[in-house]
Amino acid sequence: MIREGVRPSGLTRLWFALLNSLRGIANCYRSEAAFRQEIWGLIIVVPLALKIGDTGVERVLLLGSYVILLIVELLNTGIEVVVDRIGLERHNLSGFAKDLGSAAVLLAIALVVLTWALVIFG
Repeated sequence: MIREGVRPSGLTRLWFALLNSLRGIANCYRSEAAFRQEIWGLIIVVPLALKIGDTGVERVLLLGSYVILLIVELLNTGIEVVVDRIGLERHNLSGFAKDLGSAAVLLAIALVVLTWALVIFG
């Protein structure tokens, strides 16, 4: 049990950080269809990357590019949640922030496609 005003340290802090991270992933999975699809995509991506990649470097590039996509999707969801928390009324800056997050996801998808294409055909 953590006393009020006392911040955990050491392994306790790491444990709580892990729990917070897992809760964030679970919340994103529940609330975002795109993230759910990308998580389910791991069922195909992981075995395929391990089979297609001839070297450890190729395998980590194939898997790593996909993990980067998941990371960017989490960050995009974070941006959207914060913008919506501030207010649901339309505002140019709110739309701009959401569009930037979406653009980041698009670039991450392009990275996945480019990486896979270069490893497979390069």
